[in-house]
Amino acid sequence: MDTQNNGIKIKKIAYAGCLGAVSIISTEFGIIGVLPQVASHYNIGIDKAGLLLSAFALTIFLIGPFLVLLTSGINRKKMMLWAISLFLISNAISAFAPPFWLLVLLRIFPAILQPVFFSAAVGTIIRTASKQEQHKLMGIVIGGIALAQVTIIPISTYMSSIYGWQVSFVIQGVVSLVALAGILIFIPTIPVKEKLTYGSQLQILKKPRFLISIAFNVFLISAWFSTYSYFADYLGKVKMMSGQEISYMLLLFGITGVVANWLAGRLLSKNIVFTTAFFLLGTILLPIILQFSGVNFYVQIGVITFWGIMYGPAFLTAISYMIDAAPEAPEFANSLQSSFGNLGVSTGTIVGGWFIANVGINSIPWVGAGFGILAVLMMLIREIFDKQTKLKNELHITELDLRSEKQ
Repeated sequence: MDTQNNGIKIKKIAYAGCLGAVSIISTEFGIIGVLPQVASHYNIGIDKAGLLLSAFALTIFLIGPFLVLLTSGINRKKMMLWAISLFLISNAISAFAPPFWLLVLLRIFPAILQPVFFSAAVGTIIRTASKQEQHKLMGIVIGGIALAQVTIIPISTYMSSIYGWQVSFVIQGVVSLVALAGILIFIPTIPVKEKLTYGSQLQILKKPRFLISIAFNVFLISAWFSTYSYFADYLGKVKMMSGQEISYMLLLFGITGVVANWLAGRLLSKNIVFTTAFFLLGTILLPIILQFSGVNFYVQIGVITFWGIMYGPAFLTAISYMIDAAPEAPEFANSLQSSFGNLGVSTGTIVGGWFIANVGINSIPWVGAGFGILAVLMMLIREIFDKQTKLKNELHITELDLRSEKQ
């Protein structure tokens, strides 16, 4: 009975973490659906409007790891509450359509604690769940990313097409308020009993295998976001869709992402490398499919379904791949994934924006394929490194056995 109760308790933590993730992701990526409207409102180019996404992501990259280290000894529930509170404040003020420079600052403001939230949520799962259940429960938390894409992002996009882009921030603010209540009720106070020293956590940065995984993470996320950041603009200008049709596609994209995230959580428990490689393949296949799929709305349903399935588990596979390379410091590894993953978001958005401005919006799926190929190369390098390390260890063991026999 105690085991069953403990399992229910851990699942409640995972679902509360998922709710917080929905709040964070709907704020971070909800801007994608209304980016064309924001650009029109402030009379700026779509590439400049993309700063609202890239600045958010770049802030996480630059500040995230340091804050995770500094707050590693603070009660996790408190940090999660502080993080969601910042998102609530940001959304509330953004809804009043402040000057563009202030809107950018309001995007940066909550981004500071985004990695702290995910580190606390995922770290709690790692510390309380069994090894067999970790990936499944992490899948629930990270599933908030896909869930936000199913619900809040398409709803915000649809409502904004009717009432104006400011409505998206109102909706995101309500979600943040609900997430605060969920964390307050369902997550117990969890004091940090054993705080890892800064030095012991930073040791993972000396591991070549982990550094290769960081590079993989950046290229993987850049591959997806060079195109996804301009999802609404691409579908509108290249696939000739209306604002409402785009909101339907965002909904479909999110639904397929939730299913894929659930599936990936189970596949990762069996084989992390194979699962990661399988979903990564989508970055290379997507531009080919987009190129030859035309503009028929019903054909695009199939294309977006494929896109959502392959994109959905991007963050979950990236987190698992990073933690697998540094099991001795999982929370810091997770925070670095969040930070470098957001470097990927920023890089993909900036590079994609540059190609839109200089080559044309048709080019961005091919930019994603370029990043995808680089990610594949990183995976191959890590596999080669692992085989060499294994061979060296086997030779070392053989040498020790020979010495013991001589003695």
